[in-house]
Amino acid sequence: MTTAAGPVIPIRPTFATLVQGTLMGGALGDAFGYLVEFDSLADIAAKYGPSGLVDLSQSGAPAHFSDDTQMTLYTLDGLLDVLEWANDGVGADVNACQWLAYLRWLKTQGVPAPSHAPEQPPRWIDAQSVLHHQRHPGNACITGLATGEMGTVARPVNPDSKGCGTVMRSAPYGLLPNVDAETVYKMSSDAASLTHGHPAARQSSGAFSWLIHRLVIDGLPLREAAVSARDRAAAEPAADPELMARLDAALALSAPPLGTHDGAPLSGDSLTDALGLGWVAEEALAVALYCVLATEASSVSPVEHFLAAIRLAANHSGDSDSTASIAGNILGALYGEAALPPSWMTMAEAPQLVRHLGAEFIKLTTGQ
Repeated sequence: MTTAAGPVIPIRPTFATLVQGTLMGGALGDAFGYLVEFDSLADIAAKYGPSGLVDLSQSGAPAHFSDDTQMTLYTLDGLLDVLEWANDGVGADVNACQWLAYLRWLKTQGVPAPSHAPEQPPRWIDAQSVLHHQRHPGNACITGLATGEMGTVARPVNPDSKGCGTVMRSAPYGLLPNVDAETVYKMSSDAASLTHGHPAARQSSGAFSWLIHRLVIDGLPLREAAVSARDRAAAEPAADPELMARLDAALALSAPPLGTHDGAPLSGDSLTDALGLGWVAEEALAVALYCVLATEASSVSPVEHFLAAIRLAANHSGDSDSTASIAGNILGALYGEAALPPSWMTMAEAPQLVRHLGAEFIKLTTGQ
């Protein structure tokens, strides 16, 4: 059943299914977009036909997720570390735990941390060989961590970098219950500074985690949550003008009636001409957000909405895996596991790994 506002969600999804949906939705979107990450729109059409990439089965091989999912899971593991300390009655520095988690991820990429960087005993996630693949990790993520210095807002590493490697890994912050949205925003933006120093990177990451939190924890409708995230970004004392321009454009262009000649969403090069290619943080967030918003009203079920948005988010000449991964996170945060296409789950890489980490997070935050 659908209305002018989009598909009806008859029952509010549980926290557990929203957590798992957010994580797995991002992994599926990532794997789908990773198939065409470095292809132009013309290359995509030549490889997959005029309709472009439409199904994960077109991979013709196992559909691997990229560094986007790897780093998202390491973000989650950093939070698990904090929660484990807290459950033992010990306070832990969130960003320090996050930095140590990312240093462990760096090792999985075959890059040793400098000798002056702190060591941490290995954790369960580090032994999962499926994460030990180099899937085109972001340059700033690698170089920022390889300094062995803990980047902060005051002392940033890669001070001019605003690559999307911050946004694509930041959904887990938004899943934290019993934490207000402002704290979530700060955690996420502070963690972005570990590898990227540009204000747009920090603010985009904070706005994305804020959006996830407003969907999962507060249960806001999609557009209301999106507007709330835009307004929080605008409240920064020095709000990045590029971020604000991209978010405003994503919201305006996705508002009904859609602004194309046939009422269809912007797609392909028209989409990236309007919002950017997604290689930088504010563009990746804007493209993903537009794709989810613009396909909501015409979708009759969560799965149909997922497929329509992910196809839109991947079939362009930009950073297809990051835009599709972020879109998948948003859709999972909106619908929970009901958004996940069953056939795609049979082709997903290591779903049991994602579910295990999600279950640990649920257990530590709810006791269930």
